Amino acid sequence: MVVVGAARSGLAAAELLAARGARVTLSDTRPQIAEADALRQRGVTLELGGHETATFVHADLVVLSPGVPPEQPAVAAARAHGVPVIGEIELASQWLKGRVIAITGTKGKSTTTALTGRMLEQAGYHVTVGGNIGAPLSAQVDDSTPASLHVVETSSFQLEQIDRFRPWIAVMLNFSPDHLDRHPSVDAYGAAKARIFENQTSDDWAVINADDPAVLALARQARARHRAFARRAPLDQGTVIDAGWIVDRQGSDRTPLVPVSAIHLLGPHLVYDVMAAATVSAIAGATPAAMTSAVEAFRGLEHAMELVTEIDGVRFVNDSKATNVESALRSIESFDTGLVPIIGGRFKGGDLRLLRDAVQARARAVVAIGEARPLVADALGDVVPVHEADSMTAAVASAFELAKPSGVVLLAPACASFDMFRDYAERGRAFKEIVATLK
Repeated sequence: MVVVGAARSGLAAAELLAARGARVTLSDTRPQIAEADALRQRGVTLELGGHETATFVHADLVVLSPGVPPEQPAVAAARAHGVPVIGEIELASQWLKGRVIAITGTKGKSTTTALTGRMLEQAGYHVTVGGNIGAPLSAQVDDSTPASLHVVETSSFQLEQIDRFRPWIAVMLNFSPDHLDRHPSVDAYGAAKARIFENQTSDDWAVINADDPAVLALARQARARHRAFARRAPLDQGTVIDAGWIVDRQGSDRTPLVPVSAIHLLGPHLVYDVMAAATVSAIAGATPAAMTSAVEAFRGLEHAMELVTEIDGVRFVNDSKATNVESALRSIESFDTGLVPIIGGRFKGGDLRLLRDAVQARARAVVAIGEARPLVADALGDVVPVHEADSMTAAVASAFELAKPSGVVLLAPACASFDMFRDYAERGRAFKEIVATLK
């Protein structure tokens, strides 16, 4: 067996296979990895510094980490030789004993996954939470029981390499162009997302956002029972907002689930995430009291509309997870006036001009960072002043001055982090550490 990629998911997959007696080679392009000695002690062979085609074509199975492009030459050679190629969540799902709740969408996956897990835990279920966040699915196999509910955040990179992966409940939160640096087109990205429904049957559930026409289109062929949620679309059946409550409406029957007043998240768009989590929890049998208790205690995730602090009347908000244009737009629309967004990084595709109306109505200025600085200036420079910064330190300092008095500095990059940071989390932590020095 060959596992490709020695990040979290690849490490977990290699350890899972080795523990079950497989002869495992872990291949990575890096010349060294910190986990090398521990892996060798578990019997894993390491192939570092590049992918050897001979290793791949003679394998019985190739398992891809989500960060590995499936077009890699060695992977393509394996496919050409008839070697099965699957993703890490496909591998792990074959050993799970419990049921899977899989959550995808262009934005909001992490918040919805975490909150769903907390609702179900509050209701007394044995729950594991992870996938694209937290523990990889392969690391959850040993804890899986027939009563377990595995709440899994699933990205397009993970879903494009499934075979038999079948969620009991599959959630699609929303859809907009993203990851066009990896997927060849928006249609290909959508097709990867839609695979979350591919293996479901009429015994399963598809939870879909009825306010998003693209989601409705992608879910149209799903064989699972549909359960919709919406804030705008009129639903006779599904989860809606009614008289200050998130409500399960089934014809004339109305079951209050969570009061809107219990939501303490920054950003009205996050109400959709709470509605999705409540819809899943209602299907699973959680009580409204358990859902409400979980929501009241939930203050959001790090790097997702995270209120960092206030200095001299200026609030600092860390939304480093807003790595695409649509996510950044929702972040910007969460504020009224006096906003100074920090935008930029490694551009992944989409149209930055979609931010124009929102920044013109709300922003005093924009601070552009990273490789995308000229793109940000070109897209927004004629509707709002754009100040370029060559580091996060310079960006925070500039935004702070521009936001005075009583404004908001918002890190909403609309781009990936890889030009300046290891990932969005490192970017968000850098932002917070720099803000702390301003005090």
